[in-house]
Amino acid sequence: MSFTNIRLAGPAGAFEETGKTPLSRALGACRKQLIVVGLFSGVVNLLQLTTSIYMMQVFDRVLASRVLDTLYFLSLIAIAATLVLALLEAVRGQVMQRLASWVEQRVAPEGFVRAIESTLRGRPYRMEALRDLAICRGFLGSPSALALYDVPWVPIYLAFIFLLHPTMGFIALGGAVMLFVLTLASELSTSKLLKEANVAGMTSQRRAESITRNAEVIDSMGMLPAVIGRWRESVAAMTEPQQRAADRAAVLVAATKFFRIAVQIGILGVGAYLVLQQELTAGASIAGSIIMGRALAPVEQMIGGWKQLVQARQSFRRLQAFLSQPRLRPAGMPLPEPKGQLSVERVSYGFPGQGVPLVKGVNFSLAPGDSLAVIGPSAAGKTTLIRMLIGTLQPSAGTVRLDGADVYQWMREDFGRHVGYLPQDVELFDGTVFQNIARLAEAEPSAVYEAAQLAGCHEMILRLPNGYDTQIGDGGQYLSGGQRQLVGLARAMFGRPKLIVLDEPNSNLDGDSEVALTRALARLKEQGTTVVLVSHRPTLVQGVDKVMLLKDGAVEMFGPRAEVLKRLMTPRPAEVPAAPAAPRLEGSAA
Repeated sequence: MSFTNIRLAGPAGAFEETGKTPLSRALGACRKQLIVVGLFSGVVNLLQLTTSIYMMQVFDRVLASRVLDTLYFLSLIAIAATLVLALLEAVRGQVMQRLASWVEQRVAPEGFVRAIESTLRGRPYRMEALRDLAICRGFLGSPSALALYDVPWVPIYLAFIFLLHPTMGFIALGGAVMLFVLTLASELSTSKLLKEANVAGMTSQRRAESITRNAEVIDSMGMLPAVIGRWRESVAAMTEPQQRAADRAAVLVAATKFFRIAVQIGILGVGAYLVLQQELTAGASIAGSIIMGRALAPVEQMIGGWKQLVQARQSFRRLQAFLSQPRLRPAGMPLPEPKGQLSVERVSYGFPGQGVPLVKGVNFSLAPGDSLAVIGPSAAGKTTLIRMLIGTLQPSAGTVRLDGADVYQWMREDFGRHVGYLPQDVELFDGTVFQNIARLAEAEPSAVYEAAQLAGCHEMILRLPNGYDTQIGDGGQYLSGGQRQLVGLARAMFGRPKLIVLDEPNSNLDGDSEVALTRALARLKEQGTTVVLVSHRPTLVQGVDKVMLLKDGAVEMFGPRAEVLKRLMTPRPAEVPAAPAAPRLEGSAA
C-alpha cells in the first residue's frame, strides 16, 4: 500500500470518546500516521549525513590512495542514499498534506454545525472557526510542521560534530544555543502582537461582511465615506500590531542568518587551524561545516515560519475552545409524525442580564388544523414568540410542545420535515428555484410543483427564463422582493408539514398574491395543518380561526377571530381628565 494513499477509516465508536473535541479525536486517529512520518524523518535526518560522510571519504581516502574504484563505489552509494532521501522527503510531505486534508474534512462539518448554532445563540465567533481550521490545515501540511520533526535531531548532529573534534563541537553548541535563544525571543516579541492582530482581523472581517449586507442602504443614503472610515479604523487596528510583529520578525530572521553563517565560518576557520595543527583531517573539517549547516537549518526554518506557527497555535486554541462548548441542544431521537397539536405553556423569554423579558407568560394551545394570527404593535415580541414556536430560540421559562414533544429538544433533521417557516426577511440560497423549494434536498418534482401551486407561485415560476431550473443567485438576488417571498412560501409549504409558521407572509405581495395566499391557508386547514402567522392585513386575519393580540410581550387578547376583532373594533370610553381646582378668590370665605 502506498503511504500517500492513507485511509483513516475506523469504527464509528473510535470518535465518540468523551471529554475530547472533534479536532482532538481527529488528530488522535492520525497518531499512527504521525508516528510513520516521525520514522521517515529519522531516516531522512540520518541520510542528511550522506554528503558529509562522502566528503570525508573522498578527501581523506580517495585523494590519498588515488584509487578510482573506491571513488566510483562511494559515488554510487552516495547517489543511491540521496535518491532514497529525496523519495522519503516527498513521501513524508505528501503524507502530511493528506493528513491535513483528512483532518479538515473530518472536523469541518462539525465546525459548520457549531457555527450555525453560534449564529442562533448570537455569538460573534462563527464562520471564523472554519477559517481557523483552514489555518491549522495549512500549517499541518507545510514545511514548518516537518521542521518540528527535524528539530529533535539537532543534538544528534551536534554529537557527531563533537566526535569530529571537541572544539568544533563547542562552537556548534554555542551557535545552536544562540539560535534557540533567538527562537524564544521571537516567541516573546511577536506572539502577543500576532494574537492582537488576529483578533482585530476577525473584527475587521465581520465589519466588512456587515457593510456588504447593507450595500443598498449605504449607497442610497450616501453613507459610504463614513462606512469606509469605520472600516479603515478596524483595518488599522489589525495592520499596526501586524506590522510591528513583522518588523521584529525581520530583525530576528536576519540575526538568525548572521549567526548561522558566522558559526559555519567559525567551524571552517577552526577546522582549518586544526588541520594545520594536524589534529583534524581536511575532509572532517569540511564535513563539520556541512553538518553544522544541517543542524541549524530546522531552527532557522522555524524562526522564518514563526508567524505561521503562532497563527496556527492560536487558531488551534480558539478552535478547541469553540468545539468544546456544549451543543445547542442534545442529539435527540426521531419521533413519530405529529398531528399538529401545538401547546405553548407559560412561555417567557429575556436576554441574560436584562430585567424586563421580551415575552411574558404566553399561554395558549391550537388543535390540528387551527390557524392563529398574532397581531400587535412593533416591539411587542411577536418575532421572538415565533422563533420559540419553531424551536430556534429556547424559552427562558415555559415550554413549547408539538404533540407533547418539546420543539427545542426535537432532533432538527426530523423536526424540520414536519415544520414550514417563512421569516420576516426571506433568505434564499444560491441555486435553482426547484432546489430552494425542495430545501436543497433531493425531491420528487411532483412534491415541488404541489408546494408551488399551494403557495400560488407556479405560474410565476413558469414565466421565469428557465422555469424551475432558473438560477436565482446568492440570496435570490435575481428575483424581485415579491418573487422571493412566494418562493419562500412554497419552501415553507413543501412536504405537507404539520405546522407552518409565517412571519409577515404578505409584506411584499400584491393583491392577487394575497388572494392566493388566503386560498392556500384554507387548503392547509383542509389538510389538517396548524398555521401561526404574524400579519396586520385584514385579508389574512379574516381567514384564520383565532387571533392573539400581543402587547409589551404579554397576551392582551386571545380567542376566536370574530370575538377578538369585535372587542378591538369596540371603541373604548375615553378617559375624562379631572377638572382643575377652581382658583381661590381673595376675600372669600374660608
